[in-house]
Amino acid sequence: MTDEDLYVDGDSARWAFGTGFTDPLHGVDQAVPEGVDAEELAACCLALGDDALVSAQRLAEWCTRAPELEEELALANIGLDLLGQARLLYARAGGADGTGRGEDAYAYFRDPEDFRNVRLAELPGGDFAFTVVRLLVLSVWRLAVCEALVAAPDPVLSAIAAKSVKELAYHRRYAAEWTVRLGGGTAESAGRLRAAWGELVTWVDELLTDRTAERLGADPAAVAERTRPELFHVLAEAGLNRPGDVSPLDTPASPVPGSGRDGEHTPHLAPLLAELQSVARAHPDASW
Repeated sequence: MTDEDLYVDGDSARWAFGTGFTDPLHGVDQAVPEGVDAEELAACCLALGDDALVSAQRLAEWCTRAPELEEELALANIGLDLLGQARLLYARAGGADGTGRGEDAYAYFRDPEDFRNVRLAELPGGDFAFTVVRLLVLSVWRLAVCEALVAAPDPVLSAIAAKSVKELAYHRRYAAEWTVRLGGGTAESAGRLRAAWGELVTWVDELLTDRTAERLGADPAAVAERTRPELFHVLAEAGLNRPGDVSPLDTPASPVPGSGRDGEHTPHLAPLLAELQSVARAHPDASW
């Protein structure tokens, strides 16, 4: 924990751990810079925002269900981080595409085929091992993307990425620690971890070949080059590659065809969105 992670209220001497309490966009020029394609910028923000929103909703399903209260709070806070990223990204998408749509319009009033999230994020929660490994994969990959986007030509996206990097670094660490713990635990926990990776590995290619942010600074080849060894290191520490095995990421696994970036989703997204959007759609004119 560093000084910048602490918020101190001088009057009451209260403190809280967090990833920053200042507005990351304070003083940032909101105009789309010359030379930046506004349509591409909006599409990138929308896709990354959808990844974050859907992931947050899946993590919210662990409230009251996590194995320990501490882990329930940790997963909830990670979900809140992702929800905050989604809000900022949706706001930028609405500003860049000229529609002026707010974050609620993107989150609550689009149908499943209009979402552009990677399909890994929408798969049903499964057990704790599945949730941990999915969080590991998404965090390592998303961190690599956001680190690249810190240098994005759009100052707003750059500021959002810089804020997200701090949060995602914690998400990655949390997921990595639990992955290694489960892999080195009992035969039951190790078996569940291996089963989780077996379910998830066929969806990883969609992330490693994603070109959504390519023209804004996140080259997919560079992102994959960063993602693969980090995942391999954690999976190796967890015992998922036995002596003589190839990297778990190099194990032949046929990628699932299609792409969430093109609006092609699993049957699991629609019920997830129905639950997420039900109140807002029942009361579309309400103020929250």
